[in-house]
Amino acid sequence: MTQPRLFCFGLGYSARRLALRLIADGWQVAGTAREDDSVEELKSLGIDAVLFHRNRPLEDPQGALGGATHVLSSVPPDDVGDAVLDLHGDILSKPFTWLGYLSTTGVYGNRDGGLVDEGSALEPTSDRARRRVAAEARWRDLGAHAFRLAGIYGPGRSVLDDVRAGRAKRIDKPNHVFSRIHVDDIGQVVRASMARPNPGAVYNVCDEAAAAPMDVVTYACELLGVAPPAVQTFAAAEKEMSEMARTFWNDNKRVDNSRIKKELGVELLYPGYRQGLAAILQEQLDG
Repeated sequence: MTQPRLFCFGLGYSARRLALRLIADGWQVAGTAREDDSVEELKSLGIDAVLFHRNRPLEDPQGALGGATHVLSSVPPDDVGDAVLDLHGDILSKPFTWLGYLSTTGVYGNRDGGLVDEGSALEPTSDRARRRVAAEARWRDLGAHAFRLAGIYGPGRSVLDDVRAGRAKRIDKPNHVFSRIHVDDIGQVVRASMARPNPGAVYNVCDEAAAAPMDVVTYACELLGVAPPAVQTFAAAEKEMSEMARTFWNDNKRVDNSRIKKELGVELLYPGYRQGLAAILQEQLDG
């Protein structure tokens, strides 16, 4: 039996966590990073890493991807397009056992708190999300599985870190909710898809506890035993927000994750932020 080999464009937070799990399961993993330091760090973890970004195409794409059975891209589109497909779309048109693309639930846009599923119309509200819609369509045309990720959190990247650093805010925007997903549940869903390929399929990847950000901050403070920050109105907080932060707050929706359970048999490790944050804290305490 051929040893499976994943090539991943963009070994960032989520993809790297997945890669390390696959290596532990006996896979070979190769992929890309944007900086020399990151390439060396990935190599130290057992990943055959090479440089890649729009201004630095793969030096040897045939060699890099020649032995890959599975290919994943977590590289977001830029204002020109999808750099991976623009530079190496030709080689990606060859058949692989599995092809995947990490997208975002931002493609749905705003629903004023309403529910969306994979069949819902795509109505992006920002240029960044519109670029995602276009990139996702191009990947699906190649037969890629598209994973629409909710807000990602996990060890080293959660509201617990924000509270400790003093940058957490409790912003009151009535009836406004976000969906989230723990990084290890992203990996679980992607691995389940690899085991059950369905080229072109789309999956919402989120937990079952869409909630107001203010509630999540309050719970994190409870876990850490610290007083929560004062509540701010959205109008006051918006004045200090970056343009990217504003785009997140423009969208208000609940995301249906039924398909990952029904079609992929996934049982979330962390069905809500309470379980996820508690597990992160316990890991840190045990650490």
